[in-house]
Amino acid sequence: MTERAHDPQALDPERAGEPPTLLLRGGEVHSPADPFATAMVVERGHVAWVGSEGAADAFASGVDEVVDLQGALVTPAFTDAHVHTTATGLALTGLDLSGARTLGEALGLVRRFAAARPGDRVLLGHGWDAARWPERRPPSRAELDEATGGRPLYLPRVDVHSAVVTTALLDLVPGVTALDGHHPDAPLTGAAHHAVRAAAHGAITPAQRAEAQRAALRHAASLGIGTVHECGGPEISDEEDFTALLRLAREEPLPRVVGYWAQAVAGPADVRRIRELGAHGAAGDLFADGSLGSHTACLHEPYADAAHTGTAHLDAAAVAAHVAACTEAGLQAGFHAIGDAAVTAVVDGVRAAAEKTGLHRVRAARHRVEHAEMLTPETIAAFAELGLTASVQPAFDAAWGGDDGMYAERLGVERARTLNPYAALLRAGVPLAFGSDSPVTPLDPWGTVRAAAFHRTPEHRVSVRAAFTAHTRGGWRAVGRDDAGVLVPGAPADYAVWRAGELVVQAPDDRVARWSTDPRSGTPGLPDLTPGGPLPVCLRTVVGGRTVFVRPNE
Repeated sequence: MTERAHDPQALDPERAGEPPTLLLRGGEVHSPADPFATAMVVERGHVAWVGSEGAADAFASGVDEVVDLQGALVTPAFTDAHVHTTATGLALTGLDLSGARTLGEALGLVRRFAAARPGDRVLLGHGWDAARWPERRPPSRAELDEATGGRPLYLPRVDVHSAVVTTALLDLVPGVTALDGHHPDAPLTGAAHHAVRAAAHGAITPAQRAEAQRAALRHAASLGIGTVHECGGPEISDEEDFTALLRLAREEPLPRVVGYWAQAVAGPADVRRIRELGAHGAAGDLFADGSLGSHTACLHEPYADAAHTGTAHLDAAAVAAHVAACTEAGLQAGFHAIGDAAVTAVVDGVRAAAEKTGLHRVRAARHRVEHAEMLTPETIAAFAELGLTASVQPAFDAAWGGDDGMYAERLGVERARTLNPYAALLRAGVPLAFGSDSPVTPLDPWGTVRAAAFHRTPEHRVSVRAAFTAHTRGGWRAVGRDDAGVLVPGAPADYAVWRAGELVVQAPDDRVARWSTDPRSGTPGLPDLTPGGPLPVCLRTVVGGRTVFVRPNE
């Protein structure tokens, strides 16, 4: 991909702070405005024109730069609708146990990490999953004390809803043994987990935090992600972490950050605080329950491998109060709900709020539900009725789905097969926004699209085009913007340039063919995401007309 820049002296001095006007040509532009587009003009941070190579000649002399795409694909930038940015950065720069194949290997990694970082006040790791280890158990406190030499260590499970820690970290949290969720010989959950997480993250310096946030956002940009929805809250991070991230994204050439603060709203003072923080809504991880992996997702029927139904953090009345207060204030509300009982509580609460404030006002607010994994036909219909956006993570199915995966272990095969029913949601008209919940699963937008299109349960699969839309335009619609996430004139110039193979179109009927390259379809193509094949490589990411990533040597 090459560029020709015009004489910078020819630029209007008053426009010096504006993004350059560009003509991109000689590639493939994914746009519903023209399914055969090969060129695009960007002006003042917005798409100004999309069209054919021949028509592009008329724009070549009136732009600041001409970019020769050399056959590359241009798409809207991805939006990751659920990210924990600081934790993602700490996972990138800290101890990552996601690749550990055994308990012994994980303990060896902890031992080497502790030896390599003698100056850290608290050792931070992430990503262990005992369900994948032959030992089928997490590391004990005694094992971690030995591996760290008695230093403080915070090691959350891959789902971040439980953690194993060392004795030295517990000693930093007075009274922790009396809190709910403290287990002497098992991972910490609930209030005990939140307390030790706060202590561990409180030991991070502002400089370390900024380093982690910058690393996470730069990594996102390198993957063609132009916007992330930060899911913060008092049980997840802290206000300084949240506001520092929003400030960093405004001040540096990085992806956009839309912040959600997961705190219940009871009245005007709470609304003011949410807005003072710069949050888009009181949503994200406002926990109705926990997670399946940690046995804390709230179920109607007991777990298959545990004699209980998980943990409920909110009931329908609490949900209704929050949604009604947010709706009255014109603020977006939302919840974390994974188990079927938690999803039922959210649906019942939102419906009760609609009876109080009016269904049309609730629908207009576009309240969100994060994860929404255990759905029934009744709750899917309720999502559609109430205008709820399902903010979901297809990589969860790729990681834990299937008849021999963690979901089946926790729920039994039959219940596990009902999880993450994306096709049924789309058929019902429920808006989908795709994300990663990083660092729970990695930032990986094309992998996310592939996971939805090749869901482990075939009846839940959606087309590549529908999945791509959910990961681009869906994230913008989830924040109330219907004019973005698509390359048409007037839309924000948030786009990514890709090195990709042949572009194909998924046929609407598997009896014909799963893939079609027939140009008569009039549908813009996308990369072939058949499992096992290579994923597209991001060459450049642009946000609001400003470049935030360029792949080296391209």
